[in-house]
Amino acid sequence: MMIEVLSTNDPVKLSFAEAVLRDAGVEAVTLDAHTAATFGGALPWIKRRVLVREADAAKARMALAAAMPKDE
Repeated sequence: MMIEVLSTNDPVKLSFAEAVLRDAGVEAVTLDAHTAATFGGALPWIKRRVLVREADAAKARMALAAAMPKDE
């Protein structure tokens, strides 16, 4: 099962989160990137979502919390 650990329309934040997870050894999958990009991020309810395996969710959340401020 996959667990969502981040949802954003910010491409910089998304790229950074993917790098943080990769550096932490957590395999992540980004969903809805093409759907969100179709509208140029103009539709706030269509966000890119980062998912990780359920077993890695706690590690992923800790890595993201340590590296990224809570602003969304």
